[in-house]
Amino acid sequence: MEKVFIWIFYAFQVYIILLTYYYNIISLFGLSKVEEEEDREPKTRFAIAVAAHNEERVIGQIIDNLKLLDYPKELYDVYVICDNCNDNTANVVREKGAYALERFDQVNKGKGYAIKWFLEKLFSMDKQYDAVAFFDADNLVSPNFLKKMNNNILKGYKVIQGYLDSKNPDDTWITISYALAYWTMNRMFQLARKKLNLYAALGGTGFVVTTDVLKQIGWDATSLTEDLEFTMKCILKDIKTVWEHNVKVYDEKPLTFKASFRQRVRWLQGHWDCAFRYSWPLIVKSIRERNFAAFDAFIYLIQPARILTYGFVLVAAGLKIFFPGLYFSKIIFPSYYWYFSLFFGYGVPIIVLIMEKISFKRMLGLLVYPFFGLSWIPISLLGFIKRKEKNWTHTIHARTVNSEEFKELIQK
Repeated sequence: MEKVFIWIFYAFQVYIILLTYYYNIISLFGLSKVEEEEDREPKTRFAIAVAAHNEERVIGQIIDNLKLLDYPKELYDVYVICDNCNDNTANVVREKGAYALERFDQVNKGKGYAIKWFLEKLFSMDKQYDAVAFFDADNLVSPNFLKKMNNNILKGYKVIQGYLDSKNPDDTWITISYALAYWTMNRMFQLARKKLNLYAALGGTGFVVTTDVLKQIGWDATSLTEDLEFTMKCILKDIKTVWEHNVKVYDEKPLTFKASFRQRVRWLQGHWDCAFRYSWPLIVKSIRERNFAAFDAFIYLIQPARILTYGFVLVAAGLKIFFPGLYFSKIIFPSYYWYFSLFFGYGVPIIVLIMEKISFKRMLGLLVYPFFGLSWIPISLLGFIKRKEKNWTHTIHARTVNSEEFKELIQK
């Protein structure tokens, strides 16, 4: 039995090192210069879909924000999916001059089902659109969003994800931790993959899909992470998802650890669910077609397993300190392997934050970020245990920003 534990622990270390360095090497490509092309003539007609559940406190702000997009007003319309709302959301939407589509379904709950319902309504309308832009009710959007998405569509891209930023990074240690994670991963994960001609990962909001793709593969992504599920469906259909670094979508982050913990457990429930359902098809595709992008998507899907394995190794390494004779916790790789990975964990992100022009004050959030990072270990475990549960937990949004604060967000 002792030998079994030893070999399992060795295997876990190899697994962690391989995946860690795989991501470390790819992340270096995110340090390259961001290119911005000249805007093309606006031709794409957009339907903007805003998902909302009891969002009367913030829905008015995003509608006002979307009305100010630097794009011909006759080429886009704003639709708000008022999903099982029992507050004043729909009335606020109508007062603001947007289309309120009310849905009441106590069985099929969640954003994925709401989007599917909306698209069925949209495609039955007389008015037709070239693409659909998806946002959440708590978002704010940079004025150039549709211009840049139009550029991508005219170049032939069908699914485009915009830069995800934070609307309230300075509120609490939790919000700055979220923000730091997004700022670094936007370059180290998303931009790096664009440079390597790999697929971008949809982030739940701030993305655009052409209507021909939506009609081709439908919207059956109804898991708790509908964005991840739709990404995998696109990859399996050879529909490229691309990254647009030059637009920003500002998302409200939870203020407390409790609210953050609940939200991230839901994310991991959906992630594990998708991992179990899509890993094998991606492996088969990567082997049969020698498709590296499918393999890369598979690696992304099994990230929660890496987090759990890392947690196991961390606990074992800690036990080694207090119980030196505990042989099964032996670290087989030289120390410099682990120290070098720490450089990628902290050194590269600092370089990225400098390149993203993040203020020194906000970079100080890296001092508390490790506590946020370690919390992913129990969250991953809970997500695995609850992966078959489909109950949607709503994150309450109440954070609004005035026009001056929004200008500061764009400038920062």
